[in-house]
Amino acid sequence: MQNLKYYLVAFVAFMLWGFFSLALKPIAYVPSFDILFYRIAFSTVLILIVTVLFRRKIFLDDIKAFKKLPKTDKQKGIRLTVVGGILLGINWFLFIYVVNQINVQSASFAYLICPIITTFLANILLKEHLQKIQWIAVCISLVACLIYFFSNSNNLLFAILVALTYSLYLISQRKNTYFDKFNALVFQMLIILVLSIPYFIIHGFAVPSEASFYFYIFIIASVFTLIPLYLNLYALKGASASTVGIMIYINPIIAFLLAIFYYKEHVNTLQFVSYFLILLSVFIFNYQIINQLKKKTINQ
Repeated sequence: MQNLKYYLVAFVAFMLWGFFSLALKPIAYVPSFDILFYRIAFSTVLILIVTVLFRRKIFLDDIKAFKKLPKTDKQKGIRLTVVGGILLGINWFLFIYVVNQINVQSASFAYLICPIITTFLANILLKEHLQKIQWIAVCISLVACLIYFFSNSNNLLFAILVALTYSLYLISQRKNTYFDKFNALVFQMLIILVLSIPYFIIHGFAVPSEASFYFYIFIIASVFTLIPLYLNLYALKGASASTVGIMIYINPIIAFLLAIFYYKEHVNTLQFVSYFLILLSVFIFNYQIINQLKKKTINQ
């Protein structure tokens, strides 16, 4: 298979995200916003180093191209980048809070329903067409959410908030064609970092003394932030966006298995039913894409 290496790279990226809780749980004693700040600070430093060492020309060319855009396009590009940064920062904070203060399975459920919520909102906000079979999948996922709600209403609320903020981030960035995606992320990291500083001016800045905290933050910033993002960008060079998109489900499935078998979190019958229905809706929603991939694989 000619593009196998690109599919494997995409698989590794989403697999890494599935194990994210392993680095978050050991530092649950630190407030979620503090973890977010250090994640952003370390990630910003690392992404700037990567940009300077490996992507300097791409970054400078991007800035030159942006300066030549009409004023309205410049304003739109800046607005979408800033909004994207805010949404991404909120999503990161909510995810950290849910994993450390609620449970891992709620974070898993959030990213399981995220792609369907994204497509549903894209249909409303961006007028993207949905086929009948995809509407059926959306309805099944809605039923699954209702069942999950009856099993634990509070957990569903947090799961939906995590999924919704990331979905809105993705939708906002679909329209953000004014920057290279990686360069947009550089700006968004800086935006989140700047916006988070006032919190520490008001509430004070606590510096954790445990060396292990900085080890886990470095792992989060590199292994669970920048490396998967880089792998995703690389994968899209040789694999279709739809193929990479399907692989996002690797992340929540791994997280859910960790929640049950590693963290020993309790899962009742209704929660199992809701997960089964979500997986069924995912299969139905992507049925045509899966068929196309199978045919493509056979032909190759």
